[in-house]
Amino acid sequence: MNTPLVSIVLPYRDAAATLDACLRSVFAQRFTDFELLAINDHSTDDSLQRVNTYRQQDPRLRCLNSPRKGLVAALNFGLHEARGTFIARMDADDLMRPERLQQQVAALQQHSDWALVASQVKLFPEHSIQAGYREYIRWQNQCLTAEDIAADIYRESPFAHPSVMFRKTDVLQLGAYREGDFAEDYDLWLRMFQAGLRMAKLPQVLLDWRDSPDRLSRVDPRCSQQAFDRLRAHYLAKDPRLQSCFVIWGAGRKTRLRCRPLLEQGLQPVAWIDIDPAKIGNTLQGVPVVAPDWLLHRQPAPLVLVYVRNHGAYQDIAAFLESAAYRHGHNFLFVG
Repeated sequence: MNTPLVSIVLPYRDAAATLDACLRSVFAQRFTDFELLAINDHSTDDSLQRVNTYRQQDPRLRCLNSPRKGLVAALNFGLHEARGTFIARMDADDLMRPERLQQQVAALQQHSDWALVASQVKLFPEHSIQAGYREYIRWQNQCLTAEDIAADIYRESPFAHPSVMFRKTDVLQLGAYREGDFAEDYDLWLRMFQAGLRMAKLPQVLLDWRDSPDRLSRVDPRCSQQAFDRLRAHYLAKDPRLQSCFVIWGAGRKTRLRCRPLLEQGLQPVAWIDIDPAKIGNTLQGVPVVAPDWLLHRQPAPLVLVYVRNHGAYQDIAAFLESAAYRHGHNFLFVG
C-alpha cells in the first residue's frame, strides 16, 4: 500500500452499538488518502467482528489489538503504528461530517505553523444534553484562533478529543500521551502549549459528538474537577507569567480549595480579590483580601488568576479588567 497522508486513530472497547454508524461516517469522507487504525482495547462484545466486516470491504482499515488494556495504551500503540503524516483522532461512538478530513488537511497544509487543528462540534442526541455541557460546547465552539486557545487554555479543555488532527512528529517528540490521574487529552494540549506549539480550530462543525450518561468525562475520576485542578496547577506553576507577582480573584471556600494545588507548589498571591464586603479587609493565610479597585493603581500590573466559575460573572470580570487596561491571556487568565 502507498503511504497515506492521514492516519485515523480509533480505539474501541465494547462499542458494538455505535461502531457501524461511526465507521460508515469514516468511509464516507470526501478525502480518501487515509488509513483507519481500528484498535481493539480488549473488547468482550462483537465489536471486533464488526470491524473485520468493514476490513473485508476496504483495505484502508487496519485491525489492531492493543497490547495493554486502557485508552492511553491504545492511543500510543496507534500513534506508533500510524504511517500518516497527520493523525486524526476518532472515537467509536461519534460521527465525522463528510468534509472533516478534507478541511483539516487543507488547514494544516496551508498553516505550516499549526501543530494541531480541531473543529467545532455538535452534541447529540439533543434530548440528553444538560445545561452545563451545553454551555461548555458554546464556549468551546467560540474558542477558535490560536490566540483564543492560548488565552483560555487553563479555563477548560478547548477541544473535543475526537475532533482533532495533529502532526504526528510534534506529538511523538513530546512523548505522546501520558498515563496518570488526569485526562490524557487535556494534558497533551497543555504540554503542546507549554512547548510553544500553535493550535487552532476551524469555524465549522465537522464532528457530531455523542453525549451519554456513561461517557468517560462523566464517570472517570481522571476527569473530575479535582483532577483538572491538579493538572492545571502543574502547568500553571511552570508558566512564565506566574514568575512575577500574581493575585487570585475569588476568596470563597470553594475557590481556595480549587487553587490549593497551585499554592502547594510554593506559589503565593500578593492579594485575594473579592466583591463581598464581609471578606474585604480580612486576611487569608497572611494575604490581604481586597476589592477589585485595588488593581487599578498597581504598577506593574500583577497577573490576575480568575478562579470564579460562575458563567455570568466571566463577562463582568473581563469587562472590569479590560477597562483597567488588563489584557486577556496576557495579564489575566481564567482558571477552570
